[in-house]
Amino acid sequence: MAPEIKYTKLFIDNEWVNSKSGKTFDTISPQNGSVIAKVSEGDKDDIDEAVKAARRAFHRNSEWRLLDASERGQILQKFATLVERDANYLSELETLDNGMVRSLSNMLIASTVKSIRYIASLADKIQGETVPIDGDQFSYTLRQPVGVCGLILPWNVPILMFVNKVMSALAAGCTVVVKPAEQTPLTALALAALLKEAGVPKGVVNVITGYGETAGVALTHHPDVAKISFTGSVEVGKLIQQAAGANNLKRVTLELGGKSPLVIMDDADLNLAVPIAAHGVFTHQGQICVAASRLYVQSAIYDKFVQAAVNYAKNIKVGDPNDNTTQQGPQVDELMMNKVLGYIEKGKKEGAKLLIGGKRIGTKGYYLEPTVFADVRDEMTIAKEEIFGPVQSIIKFDTLDEVIDRANNTSYGLAAGIITTNINSALQFSKHVETGVVWVNTYLASGVQAPFGGFKDSGLGRENGLHTLDPYLEVKSVIISLPKKL
Repeated sequence: MAPEIKYTKLFIDNEWVNSKSGKTFDTISPQNGSVIAKVSEGDKDDIDEAVKAARRAFHRNSEWRLLDASERGQILQKFATLVERDANYLSELETLDNGMVRSLSNMLIASTVKSIRYIASLADKIQGETVPIDGDQFSYTLRQPVGVCGLILPWNVPILMFVNKVMSALAAGCTVVVKPAEQTPLTALALAALLKEAGVPKGVVNVITGYGETAGVALTHHPDVAKISFTGSVEVGKLIQQAAGANNLKRVTLELGGKSPLVIMDDADLNLAVPIAAHGVFTHQGQICVAASRLYVQSAIYDKFVQAAVNYAKNIKVGDPNDNTTQQGPQVDELMMNKVLGYIEKGKKEGAKLLIGGKRIGTKGYYLEPTVFADVRDEMTIAKEEIFGPVQSIIKFDTLDEVIDRANNTSYGLAAGIITTNINSALQFSKHVETGVVWVNTYLASGVQAPFGGFKDSGLGRENGLHTLDPYLEVKSVIISLPKKL
């Protein structure tokens, strides 16, 4: 049975309210195209109300600001316990709204709980420094919350993105207005309810569901928002960076797209390399920003690898995401499905060799066949642009020096990987590839303890790790004149 839809209204000042316009929009099931629920459609007026609530909650005499840092951490730890309690419901809701297979959504909920606990533990570890300056002065620094933060979420991993952004902002002492992706609003609302239950005061967390061109634009332009954190496409990220300077100089964190290279050296064990490469591009239907969508295979093993990759793709189970044995579910919506199909057609027209897949499965829901292309060249569209679908593009190379330069010949720089038994190859690649994350003999391994973010057009700033609170903090110097004589 489908999970109960408990929350469809806007969440402002710890209350569930209709949008001021009274409008709603449909959230659609990727599994069959049916309407799951009608959700309140927030716009500029609702963003204004949410920002006002967040501003009140950030006042120096507010309940939130007067809490000890350790008390903030305790509230967030309670939130982790509530997420753990409702893990099955949240996993079901994520799969229903997003199409994520249950094996993945279950794993991500468990990872989410760990992330909350880790970030919550940082709340009372925000420390300043004493600074030895010249003269009879005593100087020290304070690290203080930046203010109201606008957090704009992607649709591909909604729960994990909500937690990474919201927890970092709250642990730092900020207040937030969250704008979930219009394709996947339901889990953000469910998490807001759990934050209220955990004891987060009024106005600290506000969630406005709606469209990017209305609610999202209003949030990025709002003069009382001090910081924007956005995860999504490069195109929208650039617009947000421009908007962030329109009314005030907002601090900006951007985690954007990628076209990540995975390099298979000729000394690699194919029994290891083939599944890793498939995992890197077919996981979550290819709807991950770090997908290994440029697969470089050294020429000596190229033909053998290609055949093994095709055989692996043949055996990927596509179907009902609620079945725990399913490996690939539907694309998030019809628009994304058709976009991926368009890239597949471009690949064929530009001369890539389609070896398997390339078509829609059935007419109900947004399912695609796992697709493998060989004889792909760097100048082809499928080798240059982010597809965000289950499409593996296999490219031949000869030497390590050559493939490093080819891997770097892109405006993206989010992630990369190499599979090799040669430690020198691994170290040289890791040193010279221009990405924020490098995987060696694995792919997609992650943890909240490790910083995440991109080079070049793949983003600005880092999330996770010991410094995940830094983008939500300002550094203030205090200088005190000391008496010249004792």
